[in-house]
Amino acid sequence: MTPPDRPRALAAARQLAEELGLEVDHLEILHASNTLTVLLQPCAVVARIGTGPLEAARVEVGIADQLARTGAPVVPVLPREDPQVHRRGDLVISLWAYRKPVSTRAVPAAEYADALHRLHAGMRLVTQPTPHASDRVDAALGLLADPARTPDLAPADRQLLVHTLRALRPGIVGTAAEQILHGEPHPGNILATETGPEFLDFETCCRGPVEFDIAHAPSAVAQHYPGADAELVARCRRLMLAMVTTWRFDRGDEFPDGRRLGAQWLEDLRRGRDPFAG
Repeated sequence: MTPPDRPRALAAARQLAEELGLEVDHLEILHASNTLTVLLQPCAVVARIGTGPLEAARVEVGIADQLARTGAPVVPVLPREDPQVHRRGDLVISLWAYRKPVSTRAVPAAEYADALHRLHAGMRLVTQPTPHASDRVDAALGLLADPARTPDLAPADRQLLVHTLRALRPGIVGTAAEQILHGEPHPGNILATETGPEFLDFETCCRGPVEFDIAHAPSAVAQHYPGADAELVARCRRLMLAMVTTWRFDRGDEFPDGRRLGAQWLEDLRRGRDPFAG
């Protein structure tokens, strides 16, 4: 969400909260990219505000709600009557419980792996249809095929990304047991809370091998995840790097400092480095 759109997004979140009887004195932006994440105080409720399809937000909320009911380690949706997703003009708003992080340190690899393993166990009980992880690769290839959408990519860099995505895509289709995945369980989507690590942000849920999810976590997490295929994780990590690099060159990308990161990750891809090893 672009900075000029934020004031009306904040106003819409405040108005919705007040309509629902929630006390709001001030709002704090927790994260700003394509979706704006805002803490409403003193009611301690988090609003996620975007301009995407209403149905996509409903799917995200539905998955999170089902996961919470299984006891999976997730940040839950605010427990209220339907509807759980609200439209205000072109804005789509969902409300979530607030989890105050208990530490600013990274979640230890063993705890991260245990939480991700339990999340996957809960996801095997989720009935919501989701796209396949390979669809995300195809979306990245679609971006690369249209220079008007990725105008800042040099031809050699575009070729590198296309080659990487095409070469690694078959590895996540039909090579391992598939299930519903988080899609992007990177360190920005896991919180250290009083009750242990909890995941948030389920808008990228998809189907595929668990190794696709493990690849988004710091590299040490794979060593603690039961039964993970180390070779498949390594291939998925390079595939993931090519995808997120492509997103950063999307002309409409709103990720903070995204273009600089994209250029850095391109160099990592060329040199075979893993910028997310941690």
